[in-house]
Amino acid sequence: MREKLLSRIEDELLRLRHDVSRTAKDRSTPVAFGLDGTLVSGFVTGTLTSQQEAELARQVAGLLPYHWAQSNTSAEAMSQVSEHLGGQRELAVWLDRFPGPPRLAARLYVFMGLLDRLSENSAVVDALREFRQRTPYPAGLRGYLVPETDDETIAGIAFRIEELLSDGEKDKAAELALAMAECLRQVAPRAKELDPDLDDLGELMDHSHKDLQEAAAEQG
Repeated sequence: MREKLLSRIEDELLRLRHDVSRTAKDRSTPVAFGLDGTLVSGFVTGTLTSQQEAELARQVAGLLPYHWAQSNTSAEAMSQVSEHLGGQRELAVWLDRFPGPPRLAARLYVFMGLLDRLSENSAVVDALREFRQRTPYPAGLRGYLVPETDDETIAGIAFRIEELLSDGEKDKAAELALAMAECLRQVAPRAKELDPDLDDLGELMDHSHKDLQEAAAEQG
């Protein structure tokens, strides 16, 4: 995962996301999920084997889509891991070290963080709106984009990516993220015309696409 992508996101990757009609609270909660307390304690004290650390990373990755519905025990365990690493961005860097679901989760959450930031930029939203006048539903986004483009549209895709993860649809989550990265890559030149400070948007989307594609390919 590229450092430039990490530098463009907020420290808080785990947030209560929503789309135009729902929030993450509307999702069903899995019957049982959490982190192994013994592994968490061993991680904080530095006594885990490499295999145990990989298992903890797998558990953390599986829990991320339900961060909004964690029990107090699970929330405390997740906080211990995150704080030990230095924060949520550092958590993503740590997860990225482990191939498979942990790496994919890390890269998806970093991409969602980018989408959250871009949704706040009026130039990106306007450029996307203009693009959709010619191509209402870019490849891979039909069924995910609502007809109108507003300041919730891009963040709404982040919501749908996380929703797919919470449903166990890792492949579909990756496909949606890849489709959105490609869409924003095409939007980038116009966004740069509207806001010269967005001169590296195309590069960011290119890096995101490559990172996501690499992690998705590891899922087999």
